[in-house]
Amino acid sequence: MAQMRDKLLLQLPPFLVSFAFLVGTACPVALAEKGKVDFEVVTRLARQRAEAPFHSPKEHLPAALHADQLNYDNYREIRFKPDMALWKEDGQKFQVQFFHPGYIYHEPVQLNEFTSTHYQRIRFAMDFFDYGKLDLKGKVPFDTGYAGFRVHYPLNRPDVMDELAVFQGASYFRLLAQGLRYGISGRGLALDCGEKGRVEEFPIFTDFWLGKPAPGETSLTIYALLDSVSVTGAYRFVLQPGACTLADVESVLFFRKVPGTIGVAPLTSMFWFGENTERKPDDYREEVHDSDGLCLVTESERIWRPLSTGSDLRHSVFVVNKLKGFGLLQRDRRHDHYEDIFNFYHQTPSVFIEPVGEWGEGEVRLVELSTKDEYLDNVVAFWHPKVQPEPMQPWKMAYRMKWGSNAGSESSPDGVRSTRVGVDIHDSGALQFAIDFDGPALQALTEASPPGCVPSCSPNAHIAEAQVVKHPFATGWRVMLKLVPASGNQNPVDVRVSLSSGSKPLGETWTYLWSPPADKAP
Repeated sequence: MAQMRDKLLLQLPPFLVSFAFLVGTACPVALAEKGKVDFEVVTRLARQRAEAPFHSPKEHLPAALHADQLNYDNYREIRFKPDMALWKEDGQKFQVQFFHPGYIYHEPVQLNEFTSTHYQRIRFAMDFFDYGKLDLKGKVPFDTGYAGFRVHYPLNRPDVMDELAVFQGASYFRLLAQGLRYGISGRGLALDCGEKGRVEEFPIFTDFWLGKPAPGETSLTIYALLDSVSVTGAYRFVLQPGACTLADVESVLFFRKVPGTIGVAPLTSMFWFGENTERKPDDYREEVHDSDGLCLVTESERIWRPLSTGSDLRHSVFVVNKLKGFGLLQRDRRHDHYEDIFNFYHQTPSVFIEPVGEWGEGEVRLVELSTKDEYLDNVVAFWHPKVQPEPMQPWKMAYRMKWGSNAGSESSPDGVRSTRVGVDIHDSGALQFAIDFDGPALQALTEASPPGCVPSCSPNAHIAEAQVVKHPFATGWRVMLKLVPASGNQNPVDVRVSLSSGSKPLGETWTYLWSPPADKAP
């Protein structure tokens, strides 16, 4: 067998020899084929797949890996062996480790490697994993596939291979920048998300092609094939790690049928409670969230919408003629605002989406679900186009994702820093908002010439008072707002505040959706 393996290795291009050796005798060696893998090739595959009905890969998952056989505790026994990482033997800055299929990851993903001249399938190999006390020998075929993969890179120190990216589960992925911990997730596509009366469809990445970087290269190219009942798609991701990690994303979609809501560049995060939560859970922490607000930038306005949750699903729609960007951000970076020594919420990434090319008219949508803990993501933001694609016609979208501690705020330093809300102590039927604004332009104003304040709200409430006060313990300004909901009102109230200097707007427009407490619902 060793002689046969050595004979096969002689047929491989040098860049693939180390990987084939790692596979050893655990599975048939996947010989490299000469040929080019690029976005055009993956797009052709997506088009071909769209011509046939969707076929779920979970039908090929071995019985031993089903959730009724491989439970949570057993699955945790399985660990990838770091020494088996793809490209480790080549001294690359990027290395790739694989996730074992099974448990809740019941849709195996096919992985491939490519260079400018060759490509090959990365077969499943049990030798890549440490199974602890778990015995799965002979129960997982070599063509099973994986649950996904993670990318490692010397992100924070040149001698440490930190995690940079994870692609695992449906079309979900997470990236990191320097000094940050995992939090918010990106997705390839969201279909009928947050629509009452419609079941959300979750497209999945079924195939990936990992491009081996040239020596010294600091970016990584990944191609992916997406599939679901309604759509197939080709994706290209170009990852550029750093203080702010960039992901340039390009996609071509082919819809078998067009759903009611198409969520482009969807972001998924968690918000349980924060400074603006009126009735906080009985928890020792002051705040628990991976993101604290939606940032939306149009041609004429920059909007900040603090996240909040009511007793029911809330689906907010922001109509946009020309989008410059949107994202879910984590602005509060002070650990003493969270006091959590296990989950570093002050170090989760902000993610901002910048369109490439003209996206036309559409909507940024924000979906917020009620939650009773921090263990499930309950916030989604995405772009929904006004002009829908035609069935089976190529539909192209491209955008840049910025993942970092300051992503989305770097180009506009003047903005909202915090939002607090509570019942007015002098009027139990009224709400009091304290909204802090700060930034260089605002700091330049004096009490003799304070910023102007323009408040407004939806017809089911009225603003009784609004004043702007210089913050005595900070460098910005605080807006104190008294809001009185209409008598008997049970619907959310939309509130807005903007600041100005003369006729010139200053910084962001603060907008908020206040929901009546659950115990006041009919």
